[in-house]
Amino acid sequence: MSQYTLDLTGKVALVTGGSRGIGKAIALALAEKGAKVALTYSRSADAAEEVKTAIESLGTQAMIIQADAASFEGANETVSAIIAEWGGLDILVNNAGITKDGLILRMTEEHWDQVMETNLKSIFNYCKAVARPMMKGGGGSVINMGSIVGITGNAGQSNYAASKAGLIGFTKSYAKELASRNVRANVIAPGYILTDMTDALDEKVLEGITNATPLGRAGNVEEVAAACVFLASDLSSYITGEVIRVDGGMAI
Repeated sequence: MSQYTLDLTGKVALVTGGSRGIGKAIALALAEKGAKVALTYSRSADAAEEVKTAIESLGTQAMIIQADAASFEGANETVSAIIAEWGGLDILVNNAGITKDGLILRMTEEHWDQVMETNLKSIFNYCKAVARPMMKGGGGSVINMGSIVGITGNAGQSNYAASKAGLIGFTKSYAKELASRNVRANVIAPGYILTDMTDALDEKVLEGITNATPLGRAGNVEEVAAACVFLASDLSSYITGEVIRVDGGMAI
């Protein structure tokens, strides 16, 4: 029997921005495999409580923490609280992110800065906060949520694309620095994924996206979560510094 498994029993995970959408699906998927899961949220306490209840119904433990992903101090406090409660941290999923779309001629400095603070600085904040604890604990898996836009670019999303491209470069560097201590770091780059945010898109826009996707459809949050579980588990123990696209072939 193989020593490699998807079983995460006994592992402790943190998912930033875990109260809805992709983050919620990831938190639940990790819990289904036995992990204790902490999640951060920025505004919706009710939604976070619902995810906590759902995780506990799966037979494992959950913790919710209100935190601003862009806060360096907040990241340290969050990680410290998890370690104080559960004794360690094995899995970090940096999922928190925002968009402030606009053509470059109309984009404001404020919208540029907000996206960089939330999408890119947050990666530094949490990756730095978990580095020593993971090394002391014998290793860990860091999964940073990117986007195919960080690979291909997209008109009207120069700030978002730059933040996600920066995330890839950061992750590769981080992976090289911590590999000798068995801390792995990888990126998941989703394509068009159905969420509450995408429900508001015009039908013609949706049709154009699906037509540009070789598999001919949008993805769902569970498909992204499945990739995350793989990267969190022993099945990916020899993978680090990689970018895994979950995009139906859109970026081929």
